Amino acid sequence: MDVWGDWLDMTTDASAPPMTDAAHQKQLRRAVIASTIGTAIEWYDFFLYGIVAGLVLAPLYFPTSDPLTGTFLAFSTFAVGFVARPIGAAIFGHYGDRIGRKASLVATLMLMGVATFAVALVPAYDSIGLWGAVILTFLRFMQGVGVGGEWGGAVLMSMEWAKTNTNRGFIASWPQFGVPLGLALANLVVLGVSLATGDDFLTYGWRIPFFLSLFLVGVGMYIRLGVVETPTFRKLQERNEIAAAPMLEVIKRHPKEILLSALARTGENASFYIFTTFVLSYGTVHLKYSRDVLLEALLIAALLGFVWIPLSGWLSDRIGRRKMYLVGVSFTAVFAFVYFAIIGTSPAATFVAIAISLLAHSMMYGPQAALIAENFTGRLRYSGASIGYQLTAIIAGGPAPIVATALLARYGTGYAVAVYLLVCCVISFVATLCLKDRTGRDIDSEQEYR
Repeated sequence: MDVWGDWLDMTTDASAPPMTDAAHQKQLRRAVIASTIGTAIEWYDFFLYGIVAGLVLAPLYFPTSDPLTGTFLAFSTFAVGFVARPIGAAIFGHYGDRIGRKASLVATLMLMGVATFAVALVPAYDSIGLWGAVILTFLRFMQGVGVGGEWGGAVLMSMEWAKTNTNRGFIASWPQFGVPLGLALANLVVLGVSLATGDDFLTYGWRIPFFLSLFLVGVGMYIRLGVVETPTFRKLQERNEIAAAPMLEVIKRHPKEILLSALARTGENASFYIFTTFVLSYGTVHLKYSRDVLLEALLIAALLGFVWIPLSGWLSDRIGRRKMYLVGVSFTAVFAFVYFAIIGTSPAATFVAIAISLLAHSMMYGPQAALIAENFTGRLRYSGASIGYQLTAIIAGGPAPIVATALLARYGTGYAVAVYLLVCCVISFVATLCLKDRTGRDIDSEQEYR
């Protein structure tokens, strides 16, 4: 397979004869696998920083601060990646609608891999002072740009290969499956390194998972370069309907859908980073639990998502995207209070609460990809879905650990964080009710969006 030649070509000849059903099915499987594995690698890189931020960045890069302030500063560098995500969505959304889904996906993977590997090389405060934190912030920003362009392309690469309109939710949920896969991989690697290096984890052990990123990116690149461009994009090429300035056009044409997509994700995005990132500092600093026990519980949570995310996507094909999503939002709002009532009561109860914390989240995340992407016409879909999805990073995902840390400092109880999640879920519920549900509709028809 001449993958490098294929990369340079980037697209399939629009005049090529139609594929047979067997060939189409083969390309669908390849696209789903490439999207899922590539997404898992990108999110491994992104989550890795979040895990390390909650465990070691404060003492290594902000040692002059008290523990709570150091945690706050560490999470601030973590949040920079979320500010960068809409920028990545705008950049790669533009090129994804202009030159193809595949080309953008290859570029995002390369950018993320280089930035993550470089984190392992940043000297600590005792070597270069605050410059270490400055360099980390820049690299985190580049991670955010990379992952900001990743999601839209991965979802469309899978969803636009769907043969029928009746299984799009299930197919589009597989790149979402890459998120818990990346989370599990990041936690597994950090846990393994933590156990292997022991007290030296703070000295050098935490850098090893970042070094491993370069190998994973090489695997992802090889897989992605072998995927053919989606039928939807090739049809747009054939009909000469490629948008000249897709990001500007989608903002003019679909401002409501962009805003509602961002708001619909508020509860999902905030809860995810409370349950996977904030809990590490909360558990180790506030509750005095073992770092390894928390990582093991998060690993179980991610493994449960392997089943629950595609199942929720499949269910959305049967009962509708919006209905499935609203069920997930409602469960998350209730579970937030249950979670903070249980966590801290005992090590065993805390382990269970963390292990099941992402089940309600998965009920939203499974149908979310199709719910958002189906609200944008094909020629603007990469730009619209990406910017709608990534804007939430600024208002929910990035600030969530910082807000949670501030609430904990102010009120001294996790219930204050639960109230914060409740407000986020109410916003998501109302916004989702206002989104159109295009389950089973023909999303390749321009008429559907007029």
